Amino acid sequence: MISISGAQVKLIKGRGRSLKAGGAWVYDNEIDSVSGAYENGDIVEVHDFDDYFMGWGFINDNSKIRVRLLSRWREDVPSEELIERRVRVAWEYRKSVIDTSSCRLIFGEADFLPGLVIDKFSDVLVVESLALGIDRLKPEILAAVRKVLSEDGISIRGIYERSEARVRLKEGMEPFCGFLSEPFDTNVEIEENGVRFLVDVAEGQKTGYFLDQKENRRAIHRLCRGKRVLDCFTHTGTFALNAAAAGAAEVTAADISETAIERARENAELNGLSDKVRFICEDVFELLPELEKKGERYDVVILDPPAFTKSRETVKQAVKGYRDINMRGLRLVKDGGFLATCSCSHFLTPELMEKTIREAANGAGHRRLRQVEFRQQAPDHPILWAADESYYLKFYVFQVCDEL
Repeated sequence: MISISGAQVKLIKGRGRSLKAGGAWVYDNEIDSVSGAYENGDIVEVHDFDDYFMGWGFINDNSKIRVRLLSRWREDVPSEELIERRVRVAWEYRKSVIDTSSCRLIFGEADFLPGLVIDKFSDVLVVESLALGIDRLKPEILAAVRKVLSEDGISIRGIYERSEARVRLKEGMEPFCGFLSEPFDTNVEIEENGVRFLVDVAEGQKTGYFLDQKENRRAIHRLCRGKRVLDCFTHTGTFALNAAAAGAAEVTAADISETAIERARENAELNGLSDKVRFICEDVFELLPELEKKGERYDVVILDPPAFTKSRETVKQAVKGYRDINMRGLRLVKDGGFLATCSCSHFLTPELMEKTIREAANGAGHRRLRQVEFRQQAPDHPILWAADESYYLKFYVFQVCDEL
């Protein structure tokens, strides 16, 4: 239920610069006063120090992000009509920019529904809710999603929630996983770039599958035809199977998770590619030095590690990890071969990542790097300027040459 409290939040003079630049967050240390009664999760008005109206948002005293904006215009009072409009705009955008058979349908602040993620896997939705106010609006939002999709002939057979992130505790909410619809088979088959994958929306990582690399996985197709490929941190075999489907001569793929490797093997069998891909369960940090000692070399090396840092406090340590893994990977690339490397950490900026890769190339024996392209997350994860948290994935492709 949408609850408008009537309470007003007033900012301290000179504060709220991010909000004024187009961001959606008001921090606790930017607020001068709150007048009127409210409950956490209610909609409040936000005003500047001089009473200038700045927007409608939901408030939560438990969070350092005290208010998250839903609307900037006084006439756009949060309502079911506004929510449906948000969902409709998000869906029309996806239809314009990406294959929507499986895609991220709602991407939080970038779709003006802060704190909410909805992924569509074929005819199943997976929801991640990270803010109290948006959590209270889930029924209205999901009803709007069903309505908008049905207009394009898409019937949703099930909805599952994967709100496990510990950040919910900071919002005064417990982590939650479970059905938001009648129970259904949580193993869902999807197709990406002509490759079929089984997605376990209940037990897989995050919402079950990493949709953000879809376009990047397609980009490596042209590099892999007839080549020897090493895919590191393969998870359920996504890059590896895209490489094999593109015509790679052979693919070796590694991940530390036995569960992920088993699912990767199932995906290989599903596509008739079991004879082309060798999956091994091993720690990549230990595997790469072993391969180097054996004299192994590859035409294409792919590094798709998990986020080594999720806070500013651990960036320095994370840089060491990224530098090491890229140095090891570069040593395994043949002269003239290719390295595809990425980071999914928001806190590792493009500038810092570039510096880290440069240092890794020097440490790998002064390998020369010719940048083929720089890519980001797929467009169904739009980057909203002024919402820095919406930009996180950096993906480079380099040709690797020996020092002349």
